[in-house]
Parts: sequence; structure tokens; C-alpha cells
Amino acid sequence: MFPIIPAASAADSGNQEGIFGFGGTPYTGITNLVSNAGVVATDVTAVGTARVEIAACEYGGDKGIFGYGATAPTVGTAVTNLVSNAGVVSTDVTGVGTSRRDLAACGYGEDKGIFGFGYFYTSRYSLTNLVSNAGVVSTDVTGVGTTRYGLAACSYGEDKGIFGFGYTLVHVSMTNLVSNVGVVGTDVTGVGSASQHKAACGYGEDKGIFSFGTTSVTNLVSNVGVVATDVTQVGTARSALAATQYGGDKGIFGYGSAGGAVSMTNLVSNAGVVASDVTGVGTGRRDLGACSFN
Repeated sequence: MFPIIPAASAADSGNQEGIFGFGGTPYTGITNLVSNAGVVATDVTAVGTARVEIAACEYGGDKGIFGYGATAPTVGTAVTNLVSNAGVVSTDVTGVGTSRRDLAACGYGEDKGIFGFGYFYTSRYSLTNLVSNAGVVSTDVTGVGTTRYGLAACSYGEDKGIFGFGYTLVHVSMTNLVSNVGVVGTDVTGVGSASQHKAACGYGEDKGIFSFGTTSVTNLVSNVGVVATDVTQVGTARSALAATQYGGDKGIFGYGSAGGAVSMTNLVSNAGVVASDVTGVGTGRRDLGACSFN
């Protein structure tokens, strides 16, 4: 008899589809699905509170979560919205943890997630909130690393994560690694140009990429969490965009601000090569979030 070979899990092969959601201006809760070929779909009617400067990550192996952000210039929130493995966004879940905006999030441990950093009013944070494999957000965990906002985060090494770049009162490039049990490490000296409002996502199943932002460069992340020096960016320079994995081992950057809200996207190959602009689909917006599912 032939041996039975189990089907690949989400952790083995990576999620196949992605979703961009929320953002402004004006504030919205609309979403756009990304197919397993990297094709972005038209707008899906908003579910959940419209907000900007939100973060999103994967959980449960094949699902996602949007969380936190601002519902008005002076109103922060900690509400979350779960994304099913079919890309359906849920209504608001009561927020847990400190309300804040301009934070980042990534997956870790193959089936869990973490929200971290951000700001509200004059307070900058490094605290984190873990997301269980059932999508439950934990109370605040004391922050490790430099307090900052406008940073980005992604997974690497199949079960770990990395927060990087951001703004303290100046642009910075330091990173903080996340272990496979969700423990955030102390600051790692930055590599590459200091920048704010970059986006990041996984590629190649076990590596990551930071790109765009206030400096037009890309920085690859190895499967052991080492950030590479600057690579000249391809595509329209912009900031306040989002990025997610798709197709198991590829990525996509989308939307953002380039002298106004835009909707173009840039695909990332499984070798970490960023492609030129793809004409945008859906409402142009900035300060949105993205994650993968399925």
C-alpha cells in the first residue's frame, strides 16, 4: 500500500488569499479580497466600525483579525473584527487592552497573532496584546523595546515575527523579534534607512519584507530574522499602505498615500522581488490593514 500523505496545513503552505480592510479618507470599513493569484477584488460593503491606522494579522492557521485604530481624530478604539477562512469579516468584538492607533501586528507560533506598539494623544506605547488560536485578544502585556508608532510587522521563520521601523520623534530603523511563544525581544540595531509608515508581509514561506514608507527602499528579512540593507524600491513611492501574503508564498503591497489616497498594488514574488505597479481596484485609501486567510 502507498503511504498516506497528509494534506498541507496553512502553516505548511501558507494562506492562499488575502484581505485589505478599513482605512481612510474618509474613514471606512470596506474590504477588498485578494485571490490566490494576487488579483484584488472590488469593494465589499463595510462590516464593523469605520476606522483608520488599524492593524491586522493571521490567527488559527487560516483566519485573520483587524484591530484597534481611530474612529475619529481624537477617538481611539480597541475593537476587533475577525475574518473567517472564507474572508468574511465579522461585526465588532468589544476591545481588549489599551486603545491606540498606528500600531502593527503579525502572526507567530504558526496559529497565533500579536498586536504591538502604537500611540494615542501624546502617549507612545511598546505594549502588546496576544491573539489566541481562537481569535481571542489578551489583556496588555508590558512593552519591551522603544515606544513608537507608524511601524510595520510580519512573520518570518514560519513561526516567529518581527516589528520594525517607525517613529519616536524621529524616524527609526530598529527591530524587535517575536519568539514562537509571543515574547518580544529587546531592540535590535536598525539596518537600512530609518522610516515611518512602511508595510510588511511574509514571502517565500519563511521570510519577510518591509517596503515603501517615508523612504523609498525595500528591506528583506531572512528566515532567521536578519534584516538586509536597502534595496531600491520598485513602484510608486507611497506611505501608510498595507501588505499581506497570498498564494502560499507570495506577497502584495497595496493602497496608501502618494500625494493623495491611492489603490494601486505591487506583487512580491516568492523570491522577494517587488513588481511594478498594478492598476488599483477598489476605493483608494490610506492607513488601512491587511492579512491573509484560507
